[in-house]
Amino acid sequence: MRPPALSVVGWSGSGKTTLLTRLVPELRQRGLRVGVVKHSSDAHPLHREGSDTARYAESGATFVAFANPAGVQLSFPEPPEQVLALLERFAGTVDLVLVEGWKHGPLPKLEVWRKGLGPLLATERRDVLAVVGEAPVPEGMTRFGPEEVQGIATFLQQCLRDGVLSR
Repeated sequence: MRPPALSVVGWSGSGKTTLLTRLVPELRQRGLRVGVVKHSSDAHPLHREGSDTARYAESGATFVAFANPAGVQLSFPEPPEQVLALLERFAGTVDLVLVEGWKHGPLPKLEVWRKGLGPLLATERRDVLAVVGEAPVPEGMTRFGPEEVQGIATFLQQCLRDGVLSR
């Protein structure tokens, strides 16, 4: 069983990272243990070329960890589609996982929208629960301003209580 999860989606430059860096402390202050996954559609190496960890990954290691006084970074040679299966390993250690990106993934979504970057995804997608931004949203959909972090946190807590993020 995986922990409850939500994708925070939007066009590049819409403010997803900014929102998450404000939302995580708010949720933690409310007692939630929050994990974050950054999903990227750009293929770039996980390890610096020629580094020891790159060599371990190239050798076929099941996982590679890099540990230093700042923390531990763990990587698995799995395709991004396997992120949900990997999250199962964290069941019981986090209350919520926020995934930045993964527009086409299977998770429920919170869309961050900014004028001029691209069309509103919520008009075409049924898996968008709410929109953050000044977009006109479909009837009945919840919309938050970019600064309404407390309201967004309350909304996510309600989604957790209702089981919406566990499907």
